[in-house]
Amino acid sequence: MEAADGEAARAILEPGVGLDFDLVICDLHMPRLSGRDFYEWLARARPDAALKLVFATGDVPSQEFAEFLRATGRPLLPKPFELSELARVAEQVRTPARAA
Repeated sequence: MEAADGEAARAILEPGVGLDFDLVICDLHMPRLSGRDFYEWLARARPDAALKLVFATGDVPSQEFAEFLRATGRPLLPKPFELSELARVAEQVRTPARAA
């Protein structure tokens, strides 16, 4: 599934909707709800889905975002990316979910 913006992504992942995903790729710069705000909401509302989140960006991450990324422990997928890099990050996210 694809969401047009952060608010649409939040609607898809609302706890009562009942959808589950193996991987959630979240752009840092989304309209209507930033990637950071989306993650903070997701960590509260759906901690299970927050563990499956990967941030993506085409920008050079700022110092502030680098600190946020370290604090969350979520991987970063720089854009543009090769499918092999996506597969590596997906496996990285999937492996801890199996062990939990």
